[in-house]
Amino acid sequence: MSLCFPLGIDDFSKIRKENYYYVDKTGFIKELLGDPFEVNLITRPRRFGKTLTMSMMEDFFDIGRDSRDDFQGLFIYNEKELCKQWMNQWPTLFLTLKSVEGRTFESAYGMLKVLIAGLCKQYSFLEESSYVDRDDKTIFKQLKAQNSTPENLKDCLYTLTRMLFSHYRKPVIVLIDEYDVPLAKASDHGYYIEMLEIIRALFSNVLKTNKYLKFAVITGCLRISKESIFTGSNNFVANSISDNRFEEWIGFTQQDVSKLLTDAHFTDKMEEIRIWYDGYRFGSVAVYCPWDVLNHVAALQKNPDRMPQNYWENTSHNSIIRKFIDRRDLWKEEQINEDFEVLLEGGSIEKKLEENLTYDMIHSTAENLWSLLYLTGYLTKTVKDDETYDERGKTELRIPNEEIRQLFRTTVSDWFKDQMRISDRTELFDALWQQDEEKCSSILSDMIFNTISYHDYREDYYHAFMTGVLSFAGYKVKSNEERGEGRPDIILWDERRGRAMVIEIKRTDSIKKLEFTCEAAIRQIESRRYAEAFEEEYEEIIGFGICFYKKRCMVKSKRFR
Repeated sequence: MSLCFPLGIDDFSKIRKENYYYVDKTGFIKELLGDPFEVNLITRPRRFGKTLTMSMMEDFFDIGRDSRDDFQGLFIYNEKELCKQWMNQWPTLFLTLKSVEGRTFESAYGMLKVLIAGLCKQYSFLEESSYVDRDDKTIFKQLKAQNSTPENLKDCLYTLTRMLFSHYRKPVIVLIDEYDVPLAKASDHGYYIEMLEIIRALFSNVLKTNKYLKFAVITGCLRISKESIFTGSNNFVANSISDNRFEEWIGFTQQDVSKLLTDAHFTDKMEEIRIWYDGYRFGSVAVYCPWDVLNHVAALQKNPDRMPQNYWENTSHNSIIRKFIDRRDLWKEEQINEDFEVLLEGGSIEKKLEENLTYDMIHSTAENLWSLLYLTGYLTKTVKDDETYDERGKTELRIPNEEIRQLFRTTVSDWFKDQMRISDRTELFDALWQQDEEKCSSILSDMIFNTISYHDYREDYYHAFMTGVLSFAGYKVKSNEERGEGRPDIILWDERRGRAMVIEIKRTDSIKKLEFTCEAAIRQIESRRYAEAFEEEYEEIIGFGICFYKKRCMVKSKRFR
């Protein structure tokens, strides 16, 4: 019988009650309570299960629930003394900020008000509590009705902890999920300063010297500097993907994936899943992306022959890669294109990382951009035995798996096509029609030098490069279309002026062979009679042999009519 996977479901209680497949991560609770800090910030890339982890904690701690059935059979349920002290024993406030976004500050602020109103409705019983202060009840009603003052909205989490403490006579556990989403969106749309003021006040009031707070857990994608958000928070600890704390609880370990594939009867798919979805490193633990693994195994249950797919493509903030590539001002200074090519070929690069970032400064330097790619899961650390390696101040990075490599390639390819659409290639086409071979060679060499190779300089890469260069310029372009006695690589028509080009593309392993290989390409056009197919329709027909060696190009031509 097929397993039922909770795709897109991050409500722990729903998953357990409705018998969805659950990978046991309840050991997180024991580690959290065994090494107590008043404020715990945990940063991980998106789609690794942060929200589900927070929902699991809410279900475990919340004094208003009886969640014994939800945890029965899981690791934490066997920790009897811990469960006696902590399970459903503490008022718990859970807030996720992932929906707080908008193109304007007013729109995002409105979303925050809606979110806080919904949170208050969960605790409507506080309005009737005889233990809660009357003035707090008035503020609470205003928050619930979305008509509070900005000052009360900024103070709302502190107000709610005070009210819950008054009602239950116990300090409150605060869980804040995706804390940095509002700031990321604000940075994208130009209202970062205004949103920072709101988020800083929201957090500092509830986390700084709050006598009603038991402890807080906060999750997000980036570890924004403490000075920017968490100023004054006592007993604060940040746990990023570089740290060993909680390293195995967010994301799937090898043991998790092996058990899942055994349960689903797909152990023969282990290697392909490892190649496509493994490769991340949190602390010292190798980690798979849960979103990818669950989606792919669910797809395999419908079609056992299904090949791995890119499940990240439409779910994460993939504009990060594009924004980096678009920073052409950094290319010459930082050798961005060469670094990307090394990564795409399966190699690694050494970079200095900065993990304390602010969203308004993320795109200011190449160092910050490399750090962003690392912290958001697009790059990962390599495994090195050299214990003194980190002391040199640099970290060796690589693309974690085939899924992300494909994502890089797609982004680079789309970027190149967009560059061609807006570029002026008049000089190149003039040189081609005039058969100025030296000028064509020079222009194409310059163009390929200023691009990013995403196919290890194979012939299909050069073919795609030339197709992109010649497209979107007012000509009809066809690739591998049958003509004469074969399929020329590229055919280009200028129907208005009655002329055409037939292009054969080659690559060579030596710069000394460029000219010979170009001439061989011309001979291929002749022997396979590619040009003859155009003789009845076009007055001018030119054949081109174009050969590449890495980022060097040579063009040879012959007029057939």
